[in-house]
Amino acid sequence: MTTAVCPGSFDPFTLGHLDVVRRARSVVDDVVVAVARNASKSALLDAETRLEIVRNALSEAGLDDVRAALVPGLLVDFCTEIGATVVVKGLRGGADLDAELPMSHMNRHLAGVETVFVTADPALAHVSSSLVKDVARFDGPIDDLVPAGVGTVVRAALQSSKGA
Repeated sequence: MTTAVCPGSFDPFTLGHLDVVRRARSVVDDVVVAVARNASKSALLDAETRLEIVRNALSEAGLDDVRAALVPGLLVDFCTEIGATVVVKGLRGGADLDAELPMSHMNRHLAGVETVFVTADPALAHVSSSLVKDVARFDGPIDDLVPAGVGTVVRAALQSSKGA
């Protein structure tokens, strides 16, 4: 059985992320969505909230056989722990490849974990967590970019951060 990990900070989880997970599930036996902490980013949503959002989105999408878990440290250590040999990442364009390629080389160097890149669905290639948050900050519509309920959580977190 092949286990693949779809990692990300998922701040927030988008329809683009969900598409990559669906497509990963169509080619491997077992998929785990790995919710990670990115030290170079300041998250809007805490890790537990992001994990809950991912689990709800997977359930709503009928992907009940896909698991989601928090990554406590290095992704390769998480992969080793769960027996994953493949990382699946989505690419929207060349900038994503430029960012992901060194990480894929490092993951292979550290633990022999291979990375498979899935190109974005053209209908979702413009969707990123950063853009979703930017649009939401200015009260723009985001519900067509994220799974059901995520827009409400994002808007509430932004409202809360304004009051802080």
